[in-house]
Amino acid sequence: MRLRHIEIFEAIRQAGSLTQAAALLHISQPAASKILAHAEAQLGFKLFDRVKGRLVPTREAEILAPQVEHLSQALVHVNRLAANLKQGQQGHLRIGCAPAIGLGLLPLALRRFYQTSHASFKISTLHSPALVAGLRTHELDVAITFDGEDHPGIKRMQVGQTEVAYLSRSAMTDPVSLPQLASRPFIVPDPRDQVGAQVGRALTQAGIEASTRIVVQTHYVACSLVDAGCGDALVDRLTARAMMKPGMSLCRLDPPIVIPIHAMVHATDPLSLLHRDFVDSLVAACATLAPWPEHPGSSAAF
Repeated sequence: MRLRHIEIFEAIRQAGSLTQAAALLHISQPAASKILAHAEAQLGFKLFDRVKGRLVPTREAEILAPQVEHLSQALVHVNRLAANLKQGQQGHLRIGCAPAIGLGLLPLALRRFYQTSHASFKISTLHSPALVAGLRTHELDVAITFDGEDHPGIKRMQVGQTEVAYLSRSAMTDPVSLPQLASRPFIVPDPRDQVGAQVGRALTQAGIEASTRIVVQTHYVACSLVDAGCGDALVDRLTARAMMKPGMSLCRLDPPIVIPIHAMVHATDPLSLLHRDFVDSLVAACATLAPWPEHPGSSAAF
């Protein structure tokens, strides 16, 4: 049976006549009669008998009915899902992101979806190698990362940027120049991390041999260490902004260490409307978070 056959079969079972079935399907009565005849010819048996002016299912039709009804309901669900996807109202995205982005950027980017759609999400916080691996194995649909490297089979697009900031429990003059760091022991991100690597390059180019007592893999751990009085830290501003507490100061660096933020997808997968809306939301969230407050050295600004 073809889909049109299933539709006429269900419509006649509901209406009891070809005329009313045709009206349900928004087709003419002759067209409905032709579809029914074609279905019966393909099946090799009658589907309905005329009894007292009504079309009554045959024994064979009654046996087919449960399975046909199941297919009919599935078709309705497919049509409803397709309509929702067209409007970007429904779908599922498996999102992977760097821990810092999950803390500081992703909540703002996702908030708009709860206001405009019924989309669902699974969020995994992973470091860059695991994010790339997740895309390649199709365990992730999109990854948001500080990773600016090109990876075979992965498409990368910049959605915004952030900066490395100086986080301290002491009052600092904003901005903090890189030469000032030469005399201070501080907490730094792991050099194997994209942000840590850029911090290392910037300090090397400035001729500074930093006194790094603690190296961390995640930026929110660095912020927690600052809060505990374990020293000052160089962290991405997204994380610092989310982790700011009273008594902390957050300052720019001079010159700035800019960290691009990228969205990555599998290069061979077409982007759905939901993908595009999510990327647009990331761009908007980055733009919202980009400006520094008027008094960045004060925790009150956050």
